[in-house]
Amino acid sequence: MKALLKIMLTLAAVFATTFLLAKMTGILTYEKIEALLAAAGSVSPWYISLAIVALLFADLFIAVPTLTIIILAGYFLGPILGANVALIGLFSAGIGGYLLSQTYGEKLVILIIKDSNQRRDAYETFRENGFVTILLSRALPILPEVSACMAGLTRMPFAKFLSAWLISTIPYAFIAAYAGSISSLENPKPAILTAIGLSGFFWLCWFFFQRKKGMTTRRNAL
Repeated sequence: MKALLKIMLTLAAVFATTFLLAKMTGILTYEKIEALLAAAGSVSPWYISLAIVALLFADLFIAVPTLTIIILAGYFLGPILGANVALIGLFSAGIGGYLLSQTYGEKLVILIIKDSNQRRDAYETFRENGFVTILLSRALPILPEVSACMAGLTRMPFAKFLSAWLISTIPYAFIAAYAGSISSLENPKPAILTAIGLSGFFWLCWFFFQRKKGMTTRRNAL
């Protein structure tokens, strides 16, 4: 378990570093993202769609405010188109993380965990809990990207990964896009409440999952 945590925390640290750099340099502030999408939308809905997909796919390399972008997608494109465009971006990032980690991730893990037995144990631990981890990964920023990379790294069957990603991502995208579609600068309340509600829901699910898992572990140890 310690080896798995070390791998996941290292990946999380990499994503967090990119987020902090983006915030410090001011490259990806809320205002700049909104201005970019507004400029793209003034030209064509196709441009704003491409911008949203590009931003969400970039989340694989530079941590971006995913929920904010999906809400803005709903605001600019409406609930249905906004959600579908967001899904393209989210699936591109998820599948990209899976495939890249499947191909190149082992080299990074060897640098983090030298012992082959510890690496094997870490992989087996994630395989046991990976499906639920992906399902509840929206509880925390960065965790979706980390879980997608771990799925590829541990050779989780692609169909299993995709199923978990589908179940987790589709409702998330449609709820957030709908909230954005009924929000405005004068009334941002739906978007704010949705952001709090979605994060809180996934966090509570993650909390109870970890609690149940801990109780099972203690019971088995007796």
